[in-house]
Amino acid sequence: MRRFFLLTGCSGSGKSTLLDALAAEGMATVPEPGRRLVAQALAGDGKGLPWDDPKGFAERAIALALDDWHAAQALRGPVVFDRGLLDAIAAYEHVTGALPPQAQTLGACYNPQVFVAQPWPAIFATDAERQHDFDAALAEYHRLIAFLPRFGYRALPLPEAPVADRVTFVRAVLAQQNPPGVPAG
Repeated sequence: MRRFFLLTGCSGSGKSTLLDALAAEGMATVPEPGRRLVAQALAGDGKGLPWDDPKGFAERAIALALDDWHAAQALRGPVVFDRGLLDAIAAYEHVTGALPPQAQTLGACYNPQVFVAQPWPAIFATDAERQHDFDAALAEYHRLIAFLPRFGYRALPLPEAPVADRVTFVRAVLAQQNPPGVPAG
């Protein structure tokens, strides 16, 4: 869908902060499936965490990302997804060495331009939902950057700048993609 935009990149590089700022301005957004699954596991019995069951976690992230994608069909205008199906499928391939069946339609899920948050060591921090270190985040970033073009996506790097500047950047790109008066299909 051309009006569905993916936000991906290095862990701890400000994606969720940017998504929150976009949502605060009234833009339709979808939070990261992986962080929601981790928060849910930590709030419950602690089972199914990515560091305990990487394959099962990736499968659940794919299912949640698909649910998010289908639910977003009802939203109007551009929709920005924090991570999403592409990231979940990339994680699945990383842990299993194979693509899941859901990868067959991955190339048609989002706008071809993907917002990419590059590694930004100055703001990287771990928390309860992100327990890996910067080196692991950097390795994941490189996997994602290599994964994008395989499905027809182009990386559009976000500026290493305050969140307000990143919001302005995203809004400018969305305005180019969806000019006023042109249906966003």
